[in-house]
Amino acid sequence: MKRTVFTIALLLSLSLSGCGYNDFQRLDEQTRSAWSEVLNQYQRRADLVPNIVATVKGEAAFEQETLTKVVEARARATAIQVTPETLSNPEAMKKFQAAQGELGSALSRLLMVSERYPDLKANQGFRDLRVQLEGTENRITVARNRYIQSVQEYNVLARSFPSNLTAMVFGYKTKEGLTVPNEAQISAPPAVDFSKKP
Repeated sequence: MKRTVFTIALLLSLSLSGCGYNDFQRLDEQTRSAWSEVLNQYQRRADLVPNIVATVKGEAAFEQETLTKVVEARARATAIQVTPETLSNPEAMKKFQAAQGELGSALSRLLMVSERYPDLKANQGFRDLRVQLEGTENRITVARNRYIQSVQEYNVLARSFPSNLTAMVFGYKTKEGLTVPNEAQISAPPAVDFSKKP
């Protein structure tokens, strides 16, 4: 009797490992970990915004509209509650990505406008914050790439035979990847006009 139970347990464990069950567990954890890093980097950026805004406010003539857009974009980006279910919800992912993209655009605009203010450019605190923000943007890019790779690996497993059968039995659905918010814009070639003189 004990030998039969042992044999059945052994066969079950071999069949589960051969059908991709353990791979699903590993890749699911890898994807969640990569997603956590994306969130950490977005939070790091959001935490820099109040310091940047406070430093820029010191420049009396600075464009108030630009600052307001940054503050509003940060509020929208941090208001979205991200849960593990977000990874499997295309609409929630789109909202999250749109809010983060809006914050990124607002910060880019702020930095571009700040170039017109020599006193602000000379401010050591602002320069330090700018370097931190640029570093954070690079970290966001790396974290997003890792997440995209993790999702790709997980989704290939979920769609490939015979592991797709395991996915159906255990309810493993494909995960939502990250997209580029302005995909239509970046797919169009840039217009270059050499006839204009600087």
